[in-house]
Amino acid sequence: MEGIREPAPAARNAAGAARAYLAAQRDRYGITHAERDLTPAGTVTADGGQEVVRLRQKHRGVPVLGGEYIVRMERGRDGGRVVTGTSGKYFTGLRTDTAAEVDDALAVERAVDAVASELGREDFDAFEAAEEDGTPLTGTSHGLVVLPSGTGVLTRHVTVRGTDPALGEPVLREVYVDARAGYPVLRYSGIKTFGAPRAATGERAASRLAEEPVPAEAGSGVKLDGTAVGLQVTHDESRGAYVLRDRSRIPGDTGGAIATWDARGKWAGDWTGAWPETLQEFASPTPAFGAEATEAGAVDAHWAAGQVYDYYRNRHGRNSLDGRGMTIDSLVGVTDYGQPYVNAFWDGRKMVYGSGDDEYRPLSAALDVTGHEMTHGVVEHSAGLVYAGQSGALSEAIADYFGNAVETDVLGIPMDDPDSGLVGEALCRTRTPRACALRDLNDGRTTSGSFLGVGFGTDNGGVHLNSTLFSGALWDVREELGPELADAVVYKALTEYLTPLDGFTEGRAAVLAAAKDLKVGGRGLTAVQRAFNAHGIVPNWELALGVDSDVVLERVNTYDSRLGAGGGWWAASRSDEEGSEPYSVWAGRTDGKGQMKLMSPNDGRYHVNPATDGRTVVWVAYGSGSVEVLARPLAGGPVEQLWSGRGTGPSVAVEGDVVTFEHHNHGGRRGVTYLSLKDPANKVSLGGGTYSQAFLPSLSDGRIAYQTRQRVARSTYEYTTRLLDVATGESTVVQQAAPGAGLGPTALTGRHVYWLLDEVDQNGTTALRRAALDGSGVTDLSPETGPAALNVREVTASEEAVTMEARLPLPEVRNEHLAKLWQFSAASDGEDPRRVSCNRGEQLSAAAAAGTQVLWLDATTGVSNVVTRARPAGRCG
Repeated sequence: MEGIREPAPAARNAAGAARAYLAAQRDRYGITHAERDLTPAGTVTADGGQEVVRLRQKHRGVPVLGGEYIVRMERGRDGGRVVTGTSGKYFTGLRTDTAAEVDDALAVERAVDAVASELGREDFDAFEAAEEDGTPLTGTSHGLVVLPSGTGVLTRHVTVRGTDPALGEPVLREVYVDARAGYPVLRYSGIKTFGAPRAATGERAASRLAEEPVPAEAGSGVKLDGTAVGLQVTHDESRGAYVLRDRSRIPGDTGGAIATWDARGKWAGDWTGAWPETLQEFASPTPAFGAEATEAGAVDAHWAAGQVYDYYRNRHGRNSLDGRGMTIDSLVGVTDYGQPYVNAFWDGRKMVYGSGDDEYRPLSAALDVTGHEMTHGVVEHSAGLVYAGQSGALSEAIADYFGNAVETDVLGIPMDDPDSGLVGEALCRTRTPRACALRDLNDGRTTSGSFLGVGFGTDNGGVHLNSTLFSGALWDVREELGPELADAVVYKALTEYLTPLDGFTEGRAAVLAAAKDLKVGGRGLTAVQRAFNAHGIVPNWELALGVDSDVVLERVNTYDSRLGAGGGWWAASRSDEEGSEPYSVWAGRTDGKGQMKLMSPNDGRYHVNPATDGRTVVWVAYGSGSVEVLARPLAGGPVEQLWSGRGTGPSVAVEGDVVTFEHHNHGGRRGVTYLSLKDPANKVSLGGGTYSQAFLPSLSDGRIAYQTRQRVARSTYEYTTRLLDVATGESTVVQQAAPGAGLGPTALTGRHVYWLLDEVDQNGTTALRRAALDGSGVTDLSPETGPAALNVREVTASEEAVTMEARLPLPEVRNEHLAKLWQFSAASDGEDPRRVSCNRGEQLSAAAAAGTQVLWLDATTGVSNVVTRARPAGRCG
């Protein structure tokens, strides 16, 4: 709310005055207990003496994710305060109880399982690789948090750390586990990377630096582009050498410094844990740092960190990333399991720069990259934008904006230079800047033509994919208003208006409000509005997004649950419209006729991954105890428990009297169970051990297709696609994979068995293979190598067609790289697959119905709907 001038009650400090004001205005703001439910989160004194107070919301004593309110006040001559504006998110509809039924141990277990399953879907061999390499995931619980969906969801917040066993990249996932049912309802990465991932703390260093108040000295070095620069360095008596430690810039008694650390040869995955004892600052026998420091990117990192610090200090009056003089640590030269690492990230405490490779210089070589990563620290210590979905895209957009702002100012690049908006253009050794850049703030993208709806499992909900929609508007504002005024507007919007869950529309409003505060009016204010309009960032812009599919079930508001289809029916999980209820399973006819049916009980558990054959629906239920497999006839009747255990995978199938599913024993050891609906106690389990695992079953005509992994010698395993006859119990080999191959999901019909495999390690593509039921006629419908190769992740089949979820193997993430559905006829030998739909964004969890009809989860419009097409769209432009 702007345009108000109301006195704030007298109080000892600004936070007290802000809370007392909101309490006195409870009818306007709906904040019934401001003193109890709002916790001070910092006060910033802006230009002109304005006080900006951030207050974080609690619900019955539990923090609310993204609940943050801002009160802006001026000090009068008499010392009193006048409120001039308020903004933010205070969730008045929260009603959830705060008594948890799930303890920390179970929450951590299920959070780790969820991340491991996510990695396993990205790499078919991830579970086994983690086991062999000794790189387990670990989880740390941070206590209770309320997610502000609808009436609220009580969760336990767990941070999962480790290393991606397939890519070698660091894993740091923030997972929110329902505190009553133990189901992970939200998961996103806590590592803010410069580029979309092809996929550690500094207390020790900061403490040691604070104990050594040694003045900085003038040093020098040469950047990777050949430019000689001055460096502020320190002589470390204990090492008898000069180190890249700058004490000259950060004032105050914090002991803060700008330090650059030698992490050459270290693995990027090491930096999600404690700071290793052996890590040291980059050193030189003289103040002139030589070729070694240049080639590692240390000179660039140290020089650039100083430039970015100076920018924030001189332009915005900010003392370091947190505004309070924190040490700025940069780690250079990290690798990917000894291989080149072409990325950089901010992990909440420090910047980590990859080694680069034959084409890309070390990532610290670009000033805009350094500015980008350091700005993530500024964002984290101001608006605290949640790094997922639109708020995460705002974080990326602001990081790109200020990274480029620093670069253009320091290097003297005119704003009308066509390359001024390029991000990362200085990284390449041989390619031109435009060919090298990862993003372009002048790309002209609009929400109506370019927004990409994806789930949080892809690029954290599109944080890089959609960032230039907003950063492009900001860059247009900079061109119109000029660098100094535009930077002041964007910084004011970031530090005084934006709150953690804000999206594009709120971001526009924040920038406009900041512009008005800075007396931008007339043509200037019109130019700001025009910049956002040009990029399609207007109120209700999401309503303009179109699709070529038919909606079956709107706004399912679920996370990580699959669809099922069969016998003319579909089955899906859904929450309520606000996303606050535990998930229920619903079923409906694939022809759209008749009413949907609620299949599962509303008992507080999460009912997910349903399957149906048109007579029965089978699904998995997560509660505070064991995970259960449940079933219910479509015609009605009681819900029957079929199985109870530690956990299951996403693969569940039912046909007639037979049910099969993947289950997980302790440590993620996978097995396949099948049983009779008439006699569920009579069940058979395959695999489930450390050295004998079975996984990814599918079911048709009394047969089960599945994958196995068995140890045949020390560190030697066989991977095999098998077919089991349920009536006889006989399991036969369809095909044994080549050594080192990874096996993926299966699909089965009355004539063919289909499966996915990865035989060429780290090439970014996989194959869809088909065989007759006796193992003959093996054909790669989608090959792993060659110009037509795709990265295939899932498969589903009817008697007439097989549909695969696949991505194009592109070097950067854009729409063509996202999961799309491709379909072959059952008689095809791989020629000319057809796109099921031309919708933009992500297409997931395909379920084959009769003929060529497919249902899937589609996020084109920014929310997930169950949609369908009866026939493929064919080719998409």
